[in-house]
Amino acid sequence: MTTPPPGHLAAPPAPPGSGEAPRQSGLHSGLKNRHLSMIAVGGVIGAGLFVGSASGIKAAGPGILLSYALVGALVVFVMRMLGEMAAANPTSGSFSAYADRALGRWAGFSIGWLYWFFWVVVLAVEATAGAAILTSWVPAVPQWAWALIVMVVLTATNLASVASFGEFEFWFAGIKVVAIVAFIVLGGLAIFGVLPGSDHAATGFGNLTSHGGFLPHGPSAILTGVLMVVFSFMGSEIVTLAAGESEDPERAVTKATKSVIWRVGVFYLGSILVVVSLLPWNDPSIEKKGSYVAALDSIGIPHAGQIMNVIVLTAVLSCLNSGLYTASRMAFSLGQRGDAPKAFARTNSRGVPQAAILASVIFGFVAVGFNYLWPKTVFAFLLNSSGAVALFVWLVICFSQLRMRGIILRENPDKLVVRMWLFPYLTWATIAMITFVLGYMLTDDSEGGGRIQVLLSVLLAVIVIGISLVRNLIGRNGNTAEQASVTSR
Repeated sequence: MTTPPPGHLAAPPAPPGSGEAPRQSGLHSGLKNRHLSMIAVGGVIGAGLFVGSASGIKAAGPGILLSYALVGALVVFVMRMLGEMAAANPTSGSFSAYADRALGRWAGFSIGWLYWFFWVVVLAVEATAGAAILTSWVPAVPQWAWALIVMVVLTATNLASVASFGEFEFWFAGIKVVAIVAFIVLGGLAIFGVLPGSDHAATGFGNLTSHGGFLPHGPSAILTGVLMVVFSFMGSEIVTLAAGESEDPERAVTKATKSVIWRVGVFYLGSILVVVSLLPWNDPSIEKKGSYVAALDSIGIPHAGQIMNVIVLTAVLSCLNSGLYTASRMAFSLGQRGDAPKAFARTNSRGVPQAAILASVIFGFVAVGFNYLWPKTVFAFLLNSSGAVALFVWLVICFSQLRMRGIILRENPDKLVVRMWLFPYLTWATIAMITFVLGYMLTDDSEGGGRIQVLLSVLLAVIVIGISLVRNLIGRNGNTAEQASVTSR
């Protein structure tokens, strides 16, 4: 019996069409527990939290806290379901592999490619955002050149080894976490008038109700806020993809799943509570400067704008780094299952799926080009057609968990170390909540709003599902013809 090389998770992939989620093949277990812990913590802190919260506060007032709480609850439930499946079977395919097993090959194929598409479009968005910040600091270098430099550096990081990805992400996420915690501490002291050196008047929590009430635009604004904040939570599921390359996948997934409640509560609800407590929700500086910069300015923190630019750039680079990793591992898993070119499932001597990484980054480079050449046509289509994919992913996780619970109990009940609460009732309630959000998005007919995002994302999903069904049909017909040929001999 041959012993696999140390550091490899060597097991043959399941044959295409077997319906089994494949085990890892060729990937190195190079992610340490500290990497996974910080990826889990940092995964819920995207650039959208720093730059997108101002529009949500404007739309819902202090009631935006309820919007964040609702979406946060959705994320907690979805992550609990995903954690149940991932702890039982850690794999780089994560929810795509589980959908393949629970719902059928068409589901694994479709959601895997849609998720890959989502992240390669995000690469273009984040590369452009990071380049804009860097150009403001060093105008001599054109924005396109900064975008190229950023993409090349992070591609090299991902190609080097999974450990180098983990190390970069550890420090990127660490900076985000320290920044948010410092913001909450400083803001909290200022709210109660005990921040040394600050002339900010103690406001307590009076600003939550003293400017038109807690819901100045009425209860319906909570749902409007939900649409504005829901996509800033995308990325919390990355830890379950990365767990397949960790030292102790089951422990890492269990820990990450159980800690998601406090992560959402502290980083999102805690920091937004500080903003709307320090400043009236309708203060013009929130929209003009951004919510976090306005809050820091109000308590006399010098150079708040530049400090926040550094933090936002860190969040952008983190998103780029983890986005490229996530897209490549999904492509790797699709290749393992025969749903992508076989080259995607090959790893080099460092255990890195080189072809999958390069294919993902090439599409990302192309999308960056579209953003510069045709931002309002081609790139707008790419952006809008990926807009609702996050919600599709959450729906697939819910439906997969409904089926996978029985499969796990039947085949390996000892692996059910994480359990979804109130199963199956809370799973169905989560499905209803996500469906409601998708339906409510259809009422948003603004330019680039929810309606166009849902319709274009559904169109893209129908095309991908159609391709999957045709492939399966061709495969079945080919197998039938082969069997008939063998029988006739």
